[in-house]
Amino acid sequence: MKVRGIRKQKVGGYYMRLKVLVDNNTLIDRYFRGEPGVSYYLEEGGKKILFDLGYSDLFIDNARKMGIDLLDLDYVVLSHGHLDHTWGLGPLVRLITEAKVEGVHHKTPALVAHPAVFLSRRIGTLGEMGPLLRPGELCRHFDLTLSEEPVWLTDRLVFLGEILRENDFEAESPLGKVTIGGGEEDDFLMDDSALAYRSDEGIVIVTGCSHSGICNILEQAMRITGERRVVDLIGGLHLMKPSERRLEETKRYLERVRPRRIHPCHCTDLPSRLALAGVADLREVGVGLDLRLD
Repeated sequence: MKVRGIRKQKVGGYYMRLKVLVDNNTLIDRYFRGEPGVSYYLEEGGKKILFDLGYSDLFIDNARKMGIDLLDLDYVVLSHGHLDHTWGLGPLVRLITEAKVEGVHHKTPALVAHPAVFLSRRIGTLGEMGPLLRPGELCRHFDLTLSEEPVWLTDRLVFLGEILRENDFEAESPLGKVTIGGGEEDDFLMDDSALAYRSDEGIVIVTGCSHSGICNILEQAMRITGERRVVDLIGGLHLMKPSERRLEETKRYLERVRPRRIHPCHCTDLPSRLALAGVADLREVGVGLDLRLD
C-alpha cells in the first residue's frame, strides 16, 4: 500500500475525454441502461481512468457497448465510500480475475482513494452502505494508493484528496453513521473527493456526489491547480431537496465563479437543476454522454 502526495503539474496542448458509463439517466435514443449511481471513463495524458463503479456490474455492460476495454485501465478512482459508487468493485475484480485465468492481456490498475473510503457505514436500518471489499482483499488485485493529500494521476489530472470545508452552508449535517475504532460516529463523509483537470482554458471538475460541497471542491481545485477559471463541472452535486439557504448560496457562488458550463447529474434534483440553470449554462447528462474537454 502506498501513500502519495502532490506532484507538480506540467502544461501542454492536450484534451481529456470523458464518457458516462453509469448515471441515474440515459441519453434519449441511446440503448444503454442506467441505475442510481455514477461511473465515468476518462482518457487523459495517455492514461485510462475509471472514476467510480456504480452499484452493480452495469458499468461493464455499458462500457462493452461503447467499445471500452476495462482490462486496460491505469487507474480506478473512488470519489467516496457509498454503495452507489463502490459496489461495482466486485464485478471489476471478477473481470480481472477471469482475464488472468484465461490468459487475456490485462493491466493491474492503481486504486486511488481517501483512506476513509473503506470504513463501514450505515444509514438507518440499512446494514451496510460502504464498500463490500476491504483493502486487505483489494491489494491482491490493485496497487492501492490511499491518500488524504492530492495525487496527480497525469500532468494535468489530479485527485483532490480530502476537501477543506471552509463555508458554513455545505456539508453541515451528517449522513448516517460510520464505524471508527470499533465505535460509531456521525458520518460527515470526510473521504468525499473529486478530480480536477487543468486545461488551457481553465479547470474541469469531475465529482461523484459532492458530499463535501461543490463550492468547497471548486475552491480546493483552484488552490491545487493555481487556476481560477472554471470550464466545466460534471457530476452529482448532492442537491436533493437542499435547504433554501444552501441552494441560494450555491447559486451566488457559481455566479461569482462563472463556470462556462455545468453538467449536474445523479444526486441533483430537478428543482435544483432548474435553479442552477439561471446562473450557468446547464447541459444534459446521461449514460452514453461523450465529452471532449479541452
